[in-house]
Amino acid sequence: MVAPQAELHNSVTNIFIALGANLPSNAGSPRQTLQAALREIESGFTELEALSDCYQTPCFPAGAGPDYVNAVAKVKSRLSANSLMARLHAVETRYGRTRLERWGARGIDLDLLAYGDSILPDRATYDYWSGLSPDLQARAAPDRLVLPHPRLQDRGFVLVPMHDIAPDWQHPVLGRSVARMLADLGPQGRAGITPIGWTG
Repeated sequence: MVAPQAELHNSVTNIFIALGANLPSNAGSPRQTLQAALREIESGFTELEALSDCYQTPCFPAGAGPDYVNAVAKVKSRLSANSLMARLHAVETRYGRTRLERWGARGIDLDLLAYGDSILPDRATYDYWSGLSPDLQARAAPDRLVLPHPRLQDRGFVLVPMHDIAPDWQHPVLGRSVARMLADLGPQGRAGITPIGWTG
């Protein structure tokens, strides 16, 4: 159930959520956990519109744990961006996520990638976080929701599944489509990313 204080408004489309896991959870295997999380995300205020294939992807950063299972969902929702993010955090908690280690192995990881064409909380904050060096990215995390996700354009494990369902979606800051951002990563950006399906 969505908390009564959740902020609601007219339905927003082109909302993208990244799902990932590389450890079992109380729902089962990583793939089973993502399936359970998808059922939790849907509510009277959030509707699944499209779902990518399920992919096995190399753990990032290398050596941090087993390979991941990743996917991207497209939804529409009446929840505000912050209320939707709070709902995703609640789902993570239900399946055992603890935020003790940045980029560590985990039973579930849900990231809000984009909320329509919104740039949140403002362009200057987005520019700061998207411009951080890889070294600082590994040590620092924003204390508020920043959208689009500041590293969306850098992550093959997000762009490959996102390309399944929204190749023409354009980044509201960069002005590049998902297909273009994925192409810009080159062959290395797709390396080791393998479709595995949702069953099996």
